[in-house]
Amino acid sequence: MTLEIPNHIAIIMDGNGRWAQRRGHPRVFGHVRGSSRVRAIVEEASRLRVKALTLYAFSTENWTRPENERRVLWKLLKKYLIRDADELHRQNVKLRVIGEIERLDEDVKKVLDPVIEKLSSNTGLQLTFALSYGSRREIARAARLFAEDCLAGKVHPKSMDEDIMNHYLWTSDFGELSEVDLFIRTSGEQRVSNFLLWQSAYAEFVFTDVCWPDFEPKDLQAAIIEYSSRERRFGGLSKAPMKPFEASALA
Repeated sequence: MTLEIPNHIAIIMDGNGRWAQRRGHPRVFGHVRGSSRVRAIVEEASRLRVKALTLYAFSTENWTRPENERRVLWKLLKKYLIRDADELHRQNVKLRVIGEIERLDEDVKKVLDPVIEKLSSNTGLQLTFALSYGSRREIARAARLFAEDCLAGKVHPKSMDEDIMNHYLWTSDFGELSEVDLFIRTSGEQRVSNFLLWQSAYAEFVFTDVCWPDFEPKDLQAAIIEYSSRERRFGGLSKAPMKPFEASALA
């Protein structure tokens, strides 16, 4: 069986705090270690010809975390962007951000915006960071924007369908890549935590016990192998019995 590479992979990078606490370190130590995992996973996704990779970096709920922990998270994001911008450009990676960007501090935007602009013309892997992101807020915002357009006479209420809804979501400029194919959550938790609820309607879910600070390219490969072993029916009937394939197809 030929290995099927998902077009769009979404990852909840979970388990940083628990990873650190199990080792007797403060939670922020796990965030530092976790941030170092991003480069290798982005490189592997690009090598495997994944078209889009969306990483849940900071949720709307994360604003309730202690200020010192939030400060570390933003510092690590800025460090990653500054350190890896040239390498991302060399790999032809395009960078996006989705979420309530207006809530980000100016010092974060001053680092983020130039990197997005630098990589804007690239045509390879579409890397997206979900920052200050919550899917329920995204859907509520989309409904509000549609209602405003209805009041302004730009659209008619009866025109609303799935394609129209997609137009109002933060992922609207993803085009055909807006739908998630493979949804991965690390650390053993088995819930979606308000991440890409609309876009993951028919995604395949893989929950791994590996915490994000230990998540390596081989773990991404294992998730893709699991994805390839499944038959995606999208509500239809099975077409054929499953056939085994060799993991060496990833090499």
